[in-house]
Amino acid sequence: MKTGIFYGSTTGTTESVAKRIGVALGVDEKDIINVKKASPASVGDYDLIILGCSTWGSGDMQSDMHDFLDGVQALDLEGKKVAFFGCGNEKMAKTFCNGVGYMYDMMRPTRANFIGSYPAEVYSFKHTEAERDGSIVGLLIDDTNHPDLTEPRIKQWVSVLKEEE
Repeated sequence: MKTGIFYGSTTGTTESVAKRIGVALGVDEKDIINVKKASPASVGDYDLIILGCSTWGSGDMQSDMHDFLDGVQALDLEGKKVAFFGCGNEKMAKTFCNGVGYMYDMMRPTRANFIGSYPAEVYSFKHTEAERDGSIVGLLIDDTNHPDLTEPRIKQWVSVLKEEE
């Protein structure tokens, strides 16, 4: 299964996490792509599409990813698998990693199969757009307040992705 990791990163944190996920999955560096430099149609080259972004301001999706997904959401990705990850700050308890939920919503029209949900109870937040029916639609990372949890969470999430491939 050919995997592409597409990320939007402003400060470099999401880029770093994308690369760490790539290493854990054995993804070639050329397939870890900054969406600022990518065509939305390029997601069609992959069987597993991993999308990652941060949450900014009052809960907004990182702008490069938003622009990228404007194009991607018009594609028919039936038969493809999509997983999400995002970076945020749990101290922003009312908007923690909302960007992940927004990516999920924008990708729904593509008919892709979503994989890689993560348990909500391991996080401390009041609200996130990334929660659906008691689970998180992807991996959430708070590398600012919990850097010690980043690697174990990536490892656990990658094992889930491998099971669902």
